[in-house]
Amino acid sequence: MKKKSTFKFKMVLAFIGYNIIFASILAPFILFWGPFESLKIMTVGAVATSRHPQVVEAFLSEAEISRIMNLNTDQDISVGQVINKTNKISDPSTGITIEDIKGASFKGKVMLIKDPKRVKLAVTKEIGVTGERVSDMVKDMGAIAGINAGGFYDPNGKGNGAFPDGLTMHNGQLIHNNVGDKAVNIVGFNDKGKLVLGNMTAKQLEEKNMREVVTFEPNLIVEGKPVIKGDGGWGIAPRTGIGQMADGTVIFVVIDGRQPTWSIGATLRDLMHVFEDYHAVNAVNLDGGSSSELVYNGKVMNRLWNIFGERYIPTAFVVTP
Repeated sequence: MKKKSTFKFKMVLAFIGYNIIFASILAPFILFWGPFESLKIMTVGAVATSRHPQVVEAFLSEAEISRIMNLNTDQDISVGQVINKTNKISDPSTGITIEDIKGASFKGKVMLIKDPKRVKLAVTKEIGVTGERVSDMVKDMGAIAGINAGGFYDPNGKGNGAFPDGLTMHNGQLIHNNVGDKAVNIVGFNDKGKLVLGNMTAKQLEEKNMREVVTFEPNLIVEGKPVIKGDGGWGIAPRTGIGQMADGTVIFVVIDGRQPTWSIGATLRDLMHVFEDYHAVNAVNLDGGSSSELVYNGKVMNRLWNIFGERYIPTAFVVTP
């Protein structure tokens, strides 16, 4: 009897294992070639803008990816969803306010910084060698808070955040440039503490007295006008963004994602509507996915998607004392 029971148990395990493997193999074909168009659109948008776009490229042609990515950007700007705010913490001694936010498919954190001139860019000490964790960059700058900032490119295939992409400027000095004289969408603060967005060259950064700058996109709100149409075409994912109110208050937003029991993530439209809810006059999307992180007083405040903990990245916007 014992042998028969053991045999049956092994058969059940084998059956379960077989079905898990079979489902894993079949899943990409269902997602990318199946009849569920809305599911395909969401998946392509999320994966194509992640650090593994080659997954999509293995199943779909460049023309089909382009078609899907631009489907929703042609639609009108949609009405925003309700954003619930809870657990507000204000610290007059630091001039910082933190709130939990919740939307239909996501949870996240918002940090408000009254004095924009306290926001600086931290850059990895070893550009070209390795990036750093946000918590380390905050500590190195003697700061009290920070979020991940610009993206990075990976010429050596190491994926360690060693090379900030585009134009990178700290304290008015150009730290890194891998685009030459080309104009790219910059995100940064000028000498007056104003958040500036838009296409600029390295020379224009100097002419416009820019101080702390990274390169990323897309813009969400420009001079009070929302600019994302449809869902933005980037799928659902963890998000990070930075914005500014008319009175100069800087807004950090970090939204968790890829955690079904906690937070699925947000579209670019969702992120734009969060900034609208906080009355931002300018706002922009920053690097997201497993880079999305908010640090305050030495503690990671959001729930990281990366099971290995904080990601090594090249830049972070930090709040100095």
